[in-house]
Amino acid sequence: MILYSNAKINLGLNILNKRIDGLHNISSVFYPTDFYSDIIELNVSNKFNFTSSGIMIPGNNNTCIKAWDLMKKIYNIPNVNIHLHKRIPIGGGLGGGSSNAAFILKSLNDLFSLDISNDELKRYALSIGADCPFFIENIPKYVSGIGDKMEDVSLDLENYKIRLFDPGIHVSTKEAYAVISPSLPDSNIVDIIKKPIDKWRDLLVNDFELIIFKRYPDLEKFKEKIYLMGAKYVSMSGSGSVFFGIF
Repeated sequence: MILYSNAKINLGLNILNKRIDGLHNISSVFYPTDFYSDIIELNVSNKFNFTSSGIMIPGNNNTCIKAWDLMKKIYNIPNVNIHLHKRIPIGGGLGGGSSNAAFILKSLNDLFSLDISNDELKRYALSIGADCPFFIENIPKYVSGIGDKMEDVSLDLENYKIRLFDPGIHVSTKEAYAVISPSLPDSNIVDIIKKPIDKWRDLLVNDFELIIFKRYPDLEKFKEKIYLMGAKYVSMSGSGSVFFGIF
């Protein structure tokens, strides 16, 4: 079984407030993309084995193994061999690890005819990562809470080309959240994405950009260069520092 585990982009990202558990409530639209999909090969095997190639994955306790361990514990399914060819940049705000886990959950459900509902798969996915449930349905969603509350949104970017740009500067998610000042936005993201895309530039905001551009001024210049290439909308993805452009 071959799986193409896709990335997602954040269309707008508002950090609303900090919860008593230390996590942050957000507001965003998650949009699935097909660039830089990771490739996962999954087959029944005599014993469990995980291997990877492509971009190096730090540590052994990755999301593919977490998803497998969860399903094995609950359903006692046969062993499998998983090979992950990693292409989605790690730590770029693109949800690659969450996508990998969700695709493993879905494929094991199909492979062993477990008949698990999407709602149940989402609950399993949430135990692995906050934005992991998004990839179960893998369609555009308005996301709130810590990324676990989702509502369908009508948005189709099929007539546009989405391109990734990596400035080569790594921004730690922990670092970004440590210095962010949560605030309520002036406009609702769902209302903004209903407007023509050439209006998004001044309205659709990623709150992390303001603080990260202060620390890394070259990133703001990098963003402007993408606009000069003809992009209709450019944003940092998640907490950065990979950018995407919609052309």
